[in-house]
Amino acid sequence: MRRNVLLRLFLAAAVLCILLPAAVLVLWSAAARWSWPSLLPERWSARTVRELLFGSQDLWRLLGSSMSLGSGAAGLSTLIGLLTARAVSLYDFPGKGLVRFAGLLPLLIPGTVFATGIHLVLLRLGLADTAAGVLLVHVMTALPYSISILTDVTAALGGALEEQAAVLGAGPVRAFFAVSLPELMPGVLSSLSMAFILSYSQYFTTLIVGGGRVKTLALVLVPYIQGGDRSLASVYALAFTGSALLVSALFEALIRHWQKRGDRL
Repeated sequence: MRRNVLLRLFLAAAVLCILLPAAVLVLWSAAARWSWPSLLPERWSARTVRELLFGSQDLWRLLGSSMSLGSGAAGLSTLIGLLTARAVSLYDFPGKGLVRFAGLLPLLIPGTVFATGIHLVLLRLGLADTAAGVLLVHVMTALPYSISILTDVTAALGGALEEQAAVLGAGPVRAFFAVSLPELMPGVLSSLSMAFILSYSQYFTTLIVGGGRVKTLALVLVPYIQGGDRSLASVYALAFTGSALLVSALFEALIRHWQKRGDRL
């Protein structure tokens, strides 16, 4: 009984820690004046929300660039992660351990060192301060997570189904797409979701590699917070959080759909 009470108190505190900052953001986004120690705003105004949603195109451009980078990074990291996962899970070859280690390397290097080093390399390649360079770094950041997720699901599935399909006359490509890929889809979708959110929320690497020229929602959010315009910063923060949660919910719905589909089959 006592344990149940403590668990409920813990859950209530966790929910409060999540909802309270969100509620403060909502209030600040509609506040024209909110002085300490007033519990609620003294004056209300929807001017900032109207200007950003209907008067200015900045928010929509930032959302578009962030979504594009996130989608590209998610797709590329998942594709590379799937190929790597199949290689290390289903085949034996010299240097297999080195491939596993290389896939985890971006996690082992401090973020500052990683961003600075890759920026120097991109300067020589002519990709610094470009969207392509930022996309490449986002892929490298998300790749370890994609490899980890997809290696687990590929190893759990194994290669027996594809071997049986080959016995029945299916080629390697057809066997993969017809037999293995449907079973791997929950893992693939999980990888896409994780990679997208990681790319979408990148600030430091985007700032260093993009040189301030590649604008994303996460990149412009911090200066608005530091600038003291709490109303404007709150609207951007709500747009950032809401869009990220929407994408996460979409992927979660797709994962559940594929899991139910697999159970029916």
